[in-house]
Amino acid sequence: VHLVESGGDLVQAGGSLRLSCAASGSTLGIRAMAWYRQPPGSQRELVASIIEGYGTTNYADSVKGRFTISRDNAKSTLHLQMNSLKPEDTAVYYCNANALDPANYYVDYWGQGTQVTVSS
Repeated sequence: VHLVESGGDLVQAGGSLRLSCAASGSTLGIRAMAWYRQPPGSQRELVASIIEGYGTTNYADSVKGRFTISRDNAKSTLHLQMNSLKPEDTAVYYCNANALDPANYYVDYWGQGTQVTVSS
């Protein structure tokens, strides 16, 4: 599975951004997708996830009510709508897919990341 993120930008506090992640390759083997982020000097953290088929979503407490994760299965694209952005949302955002590898084991695939910077 190959993942390519887009949509990162510099935005003022209170603004909005929409991140996208285009998935290609063996996308039928994906069982869940997620957005993670890594703030400067910090570890990577889960932002939001969605389970394939069920559409069940999960959010970090820090983004609940502000961010929405969604999946366009027809286009094999994952989105993250981010509203009411805060300076503490500044981070590199990574797309993640948990999917079957050629040996039929579930593994994590990662995109290259997209930078989101929120100015105060």
